[in-house]
Amino acid sequence: MSSHGIFRVPDPLNEPVLSYAPGTPEREELRVRLKELESRQLDIPLVIGGEEVRTGETFDAVEPHDRSHVLGTVHKGGAKEVERAIAASADAWEDWSRTPWEERAAVFLRASELLAGPWRQTLNAATMLGQSKTAHQAEIDAACELIDFWRYNVKYLTRIYEEQPTSSPGVWNRLEYRPLEGFVFAVTPFNFTAIGGNLPTSVALMGNTVVWKPASTAAYSAHFLMKLYEEAGLPPGVINMVTGRGEAVSRVALVHRRLAGVHFTGSTATFRHLWQSVAGNLAQYVSYPRLVGETGGKDFVLAHPSADADAVTVALVRGAFEYQGQKCSAASRAYIPKSLWPAVKRSLQEQLPELRVGDVARRDTFMGAVIDGASHGRLARRIEHAREDSQAIIVTGGKTWAEPGWFVEPTVIEVADPRHALMRDELFGPVLTVFVYEDSAWDDTLGLVDSTSDYALTGSVFCTDRFALLQAETALAHAAGNLYINTKPTGAVVGQQPFGGGRGSGTNDKAGSWMNLLRWISPRVIKESYLPQTGWRFTGN
Repeated sequence: MSSHGIFRVPDPLNEPVLSYAPGTPEREELRVRLKELESRQLDIPLVIGGEEVRTGETFDAVEPHDRSHVLGTVHKGGAKEVERAIAASADAWEDWSRTPWEERAAVFLRASELLAGPWRQTLNAATMLGQSKTAHQAEIDAACELIDFWRYNVKYLTRIYEEQPTSSPGVWNRLEYRPLEGFVFAVTPFNFTAIGGNLPTSVALMGNTVVWKPASTAAYSAHFLMKLYEEAGLPPGVINMVTGRGEAVSRVALVHRRLAGVHFTGSTATFRHLWQSVAGNLAQYVSYPRLVGETGGKDFVLAHPSADADAVTVALVRGAFEYQGQKCSAASRAYIPKSLWPAVKRSLQEQLPELRVGDVARRDTFMGAVIDGASHGRLARRIEHAREDSQAIIVTGGKTWAEPGWFVEPTVIEVADPRHALMRDELFGPVLTVFVYEDSAWDDTLGLVDSTSDYALTGSVFCTDRFALLQAETALAHAAGNLYINTKPTGAVVGQQPFGGGRGSGTNDKAGSWMNLLRWISPRVIKESYLPQTGWRFTGN
């Protein structure tokens, strides 16, 4: 196969976020699709080489906000299925790696249009039911962000391919961007369907084949993603989905000779384990595997005495409690000056009880349930410990309940120690910890923000004093990969704020950017001389 033309792809635009207001077509379409999906239980297989594989060993996919409601039965893969998926990826690689880029791009451009149109409410409904997102949170994730990933990644591919070296007289230098030699192991989390969609497909777009392990708590939406890829025309074996226990899948994938890379989003502890496993097996790989990971966060909101108290409060409410605080970028620790704290505290105590917690299908619900019983139990224990801690005060919230789902009330805890564990450890739930500092301690507080946590993913600075703001930007240069000024630390948009952080938060390869796509290629330089040398002597000898 060959290309006969230098093609331009459509210029990407961010997908508009639909309102789902009463009376809108999208709200009625979503209501109908939610009812349809809730009315039946799915049998969710692995997908290997384009074939559905059922192992008979299963677990239930349930609604976190109504844990008695079973959405489907998910089949678990083991060593045999992982080996089969690796073999299928190798078979598909022979053709896919040689497929012209525009044909690969067309698959994902078609996928973006399918998701923007007939598949939109299916992915939204699946995300709402399986991951307990409200309609708005599902829309910005499972629809808009994933559509943006697919559209922008195609444009970024062409930007990379267009980067070519200079040629001297009589010579043509060319740079080709080959896919990696082997398969990429993609591991994705529960909290964003868009991440589950982007990590395998960004790799595949560049000509690679993938073994994909989605989070078990996101297997329901992952099932529909595989169906969407099939309709978009993705060849069998390019992306192979293996559901099941992460340890069982990674144990086989990480030691395979043809492991070419790991594309990961999840916990810091898990990513470190994956890295250590790869390091321990370096001698047996065909090539050094590429390791790309976005992990945890202990994301900060820092308010300067010049900040607007109302703006800070809104950022804390939305940044900390949208999607139950289960975003890597969620505001988790706040530093508020003593002069602003009374107003911010009062507003939090007034506003947070108004946030409805419950069934995500209801229009007035702000927060659904946390993802599972393990998360619920961990958060409940941390809140109870805070009640008994002389260094902590629960400002508002603190209630948890487990019927009909795993619910945690939006909770704010004030601590007296700026290096308290609640200011340091990632909680991944609707718990915000606040330290109140003396207005005169701005310089010292910058140091606390930078040094208290091992993470460096996102952060916000609220400040109207430009000199103090410049000071914060300088002091916090490595404290966040995404720094937000006078706005909340969540809500990165593809094409506008490439996402990722450093330190314990990952490799900062910026998902949704050309920088990430560079990790999934292996360049080759070709030099062609039109008039070959005819003698061995140097000129002038």
